[in-house]
Amino acid sequence: MKISFEKYHGAGNDFILVDNRTNIFPKQQKVIANCCHRKNGIGADGLILIEKHMDFDFEMLYYNADGMMGSMCGNGGRCAVIFSRDLRLIRHSAILMAFDGLHTAEIKGNVVKLSMGSVANIEVLDNAYIMNTGSPHYVTFKDSLDHIDVIEEGRNIRYNPSYRENGINVNFVSIDSAGLNIRTYERGVEDETLSCGTGTVAAAIAASIKLNHSSLNQEYLVHALGGDITVYFKKVSPISFTDVFIEGPTQKVYSGVVDL
Repeated sequence: MKISFEKYHGAGNDFILVDNRTNIFPKQQKVIANCCHRKNGIGADGLILIEKHMDFDFEMLYYNADGMMGSMCGNGGRCAVIFSRDLRLIRHSAILMAFDGLHTAEIKGNVVKLSMGSVANIEVLDNAYIMNTGSPHYVTFKDSLDHIDVIEEGRNIRYNPSYRENGINVNFVSIDSAGLNIRTYERGVEDETLSCGTGTVAAAIAASIKLNHSSLNQEYLVHALGGDITVYFKKVSPISFTDVFIEGPTQKVYSGVVDL
């Protein structure tokens, strides 16, 4: 079976996107994992299917690189919006359904501002902040990220007995005058990725708590290895955040056909 696809990335976080409005794509773990494999397949951090939805512009189904159904992916959501515009499903804005519910998006050129879910029930440990921003995240702060072994340290936390069963994404964050710097180990990919949308939200919220910023409307520029993402939210209590958005560029890499 041959399937047409397009490859996009958002701040270096790369995805295979497939128009599945006719429900022809086989949703099998091995097939998806093979597509995402960087040696034997197309290669990507995840695969996204665009499907019909009766009430909204489209539905986004996201799969991790291991072929398993994933939770919300912020960068993937931004790429899905541009892909859907290219399919002429939308023009300058979108309302879409994802794993964690409804999202809205605004498009300016190749920049997408995507709504994310509210965040609460944040667990604050010694130097760690654990929260769900659409996906589960662990944030820890470092003086510098230059010499961190993200894979080894991230894997040790991700496979800690507390998180091993369901997995958790691990974010290492530093703060300087230019904003936040982040490096992320992603579950499902089981490797460092060049950026992570839900991770940037977690980093910004953790920074707000750590720095004790009290203003209602807050904005953080987050520098990932693959590019910059801006995070916006309202801080309605010391550990409760609403009206969360991420904004950043996306880029189409290429189109192709894969024989599954």
